[in-house]
Amino acid sequence: QVQLVESGGGSVQPGGSLRLSCAASGRAFGSYAVGWFRQPPGKSREFVARASFSGGRTDYADSVQGRFTISRDNAKKMVYLQMNSLKPEDTAVYLCAASMRLTAGGYDADYWGQGTQVIVSS
Repeated sequence: QVQLVESGGGSVQPGGSLRLSCAASGRAFGSYAVGWFRQPPGKSREFVARASFSGGRTDYADSVQGRFTISRDNAKKMVYLQMNSLKPEDTAVYLCAASMRLTAGGYDADYWGQGTQVIVSS
């Protein structure tokens, strides 16, 4: 079992930056791929970024490639999402996820955080 708690969301102007954090508990954290998803207002949840169990391999949605960076610290059981050059369309609830897997419908996960709100607006 893994419990996930996100923090770092807030309001920012277009072009600004935010860093999301996700604190994990559970003994097997280091053996799971982890990542971030988001759910924009009135839309379905979508994949944002993924990091392998070691953090050595990462994967991003096309919409955030080059602007967002995922990282993890297994010793601290933390996952981070650095978000730069934010756009209004990045507005969403961002969810941390663990034990990610690739399915026919895209990435999914076994464990989820509650989410943190990000609003990008002038």
